[in-house]
Amino acid sequence: MKNLSICLSIFLYFAFASCPVRGQAADEAEKEFLAAKVKAEAGDAAFQFQVGNFYARGAGVAKNDTEAAKWFRKAAEQDDPRGQSMLGVMYTNARGVERDYKEAMKWFNKAAAQNSAHAKYNLGHMYSTGKGVTRDDTESAGWYRKAAEQNDAGSQRILGSLYATGKGVPKDLVAAHAWTKVAGAKGDEASKKQIAKFEEQMTPEQIAAAMKLAAEIAERIAKAKGK
Repeated sequence: MKNLSICLSIFLYFAFASCPVRGQAADEAEKEFLAAKVKAEAGDAAFQFQVGNFYARGAGVAKNDTEAAKWFRKAAEQDDPRGQSMLGVMYTNARGVERDYKEAMKWFNKAAAQNSAHAKYNLGHMYSTGKGVTRDDTESAGWYRKAAEQNDAGSQRILGSLYATGKGVPKDLVAAHAWTKVAGAKGDEASKKQIAKFEEQMTPEQIAAAMKLAAEIAERIAKAKGK
């Protein structure tokens, strides 16, 4: 019984000790949301995007897709590329607005024109699925490549898959391995598994060539980022 009492005491101590930590985290998120909202209401596009993000994630405030879309729109209409791309996502997924692929394409294109890798990734998806636009695998691969060159890991992995299957680009296992390797270097677990599958079909010479190409791609991206 004595041991049981000690165990219960320890359990209760840790249970109650952890509560304030969670409460503090929630309070901090709420403070960040309220501070961002003040600046957003004053017309700051960057903070309008942040408020939209808070509502979309349910961080610091109850999740509300309608409010999220409203604030993303405010930012988008001030030419904030993040707001534009996220508004496109909301239209694509019918979150807070009615699904409208053409409207989504409009906002993705506006954001992509401002060099948003997020928007370029989404344009790659839209062209690959034919949502709001005629399906075009070549156009899709082109957008994924543009985002990949901006170091977007998801686009790099997808571009690798496209090279592996020859979808929208010539089939090339060396290029497939290289782009997937670049994505995997950022900790993308799906990329690491994909590489193992590629290597089952490749010669040692092809793997060596892919490693060299991956290094060249990584160096090119790093230089572009440093400009």
